[in-house]
Amino acid sequence: MAANDGEEATVSLVDVLEEDEELENEASAVLGGSDSEKCSYPEGYVKRQALYACNTCTPKGGEPAGICLACSYKCHEGHELFELYTKRNFRCDCGNDKFGEMECKLFPDKEKVNLGNKYSHNFFGLYCTCDRPYPDPEDEVADEMIQCIICEDWLHGRHLGCLVPECVELQEMICESCMNKSLFLWTYAAHIAGRYYTWFLEGSRPDCRLEEMKASGKSRAQHGAVFWPASWRTKLCSCSVCKDIFMNAGVAFLFDDTDTVLAYENKGKTSEQAGGAEGRDPLMSALNNLNRVQQLEIIHEYNDMKTELKDYLQRFAAEGKVVTPEDIRHFFEQQQTRKRRRANAGQYYCS
Repeated sequence: MAANDGEEATVSLVDVLEEDEELENEASAVLGGSDSEKCSYPEGYVKRQALYACNTCTPKGGEPAGICLACSYKCHEGHELFELYTKRNFRCDCGNDKFGEMECKLFPDKEKVNLGNKYSHNFFGLYCTCDRPYPDPEDEVADEMIQCIICEDWLHGRHLGCLVPECVELQEMICESCMNKSLFLWTYAAHIAGRYYTWFLEGSRPDCRLEEMKASGKSRAQHGAVFWPASWRTKLCSCSVCKDIFMNAGVAFLFDDTDTVLAYENKGKTSEQAGGAEGRDPLMSALNNLNRVQQLEIIHEYNDMKTELKDYLQRFAAEGKVVTPEDIRHFFEQQQTRKRRRANAGQYYCS
């Protein structure tokens, strides 16, 4: 709601909710792309899914294991969990031999081990080249964590060996270690990983883009992580020789646009929005019909609720616990109880 001339600028509750809704869509995109009710094991090695590791069941010193979103809710409630964000080509381990006598409640009929799974120190709650937890209680430096699209480890910005460019959320990063395992990627980096990139050196399409790049003589220092521009994967040479090179290096997934975390998140956002659109529209319409005083009163209560919810969720984060639907229902039941007490005591918000 815009203010009249000379009045203090105000924002309507609808604006506040729409902004929060956008942030919530971003946060729920990772979970929205995975099933919260069914174990993903029957799907085999899922192309990309949200994963967790259970420090209660598979602590450091034992075998690393990963569990799907549904199992984190149904089989490991109250356990200390590490959120791994997403991993590619992974099959849920919940209840297999790595968990001893524990049996998966959702899909107990599992093989003893998933030989195709790949693990890292992430599965023990450790990240980056510094091999530290995140958040790290001993780290006093405010720093972002960025995921390498090949090894899928998370690295501190200050440990990448390069400057982190602006708009990093629109780009993909490959860490120095992964670049050095696939040295041909440095040739691509010299041509397409800068703000401006060169492409065809001639007017006609070459038989092999990679060979053409090599022939140009253009190079770059082979150290530090590399940040790639949007749609950079479409610039990779897909001739038969190059496909074999990527396959042998274990990075053939770079040819797949749907492999990206962004593609996965967009899928989750679409599912979330499709599932909740009908329920939100009437609310927005009703709020638009409130006068300014009513909206301000609700904004006060809404902001207080957000603060209390944040404090409530931080306790789960501190203990490494997954927030379940039952926990959220309990929070709002407490809110209703407090609201009734305030009303009975004659305490009201005012603008």
